[in-house]
Amino acid sequence: MTRKICGVLLAVVSLLAAVSLWAHHSPSAIFDMSKRIGMTGTLTKIDWINPHIVVYIDAKAEDGKAESWVFESNPPAWFRRVGVGRADFAKSIGQSVKVEGVGAKDRSLYGYLQKITFADGVSLELTNAADER
Repeated sequence: MTRKICGVLLAVVSLLAAVSLWAHHSPSAIFDMSKRIGMTGTLTKIDWINPHIVVYIDAKAEDGKAESWVFESNPPAWFRRVGVGRADFAKSIGQSVKVEGVGAKDRSLYGYLQKITFADGVSLELTNAADER
């Protein structure tokens, strides 16, 4: 019985470690760091969660069709270190923002946010948290 419990605990710990490693990936694992993208659109939502905040933008494609983009960014702790909080993004929901970043390798509407300029002209240029180490 003790061996079974130890085996189950070992399996659970291994699973949690694997999930943690997957969640904290390098941006280059998912994003084509040479594929720069930029757009202006409406900030529709912000998920202020670990391991990375997520920004949602509604923009128009070159052909004029509406697109809903999702941009991953740095972790909340990085934003706190540079003096930016959730409220700084939340006040801009529904407003036009300009974003710059890199696109996903799979060419989906998913990107890694590197710079955002809010409607009031304030901009925030991000560095990759992994680059700071």
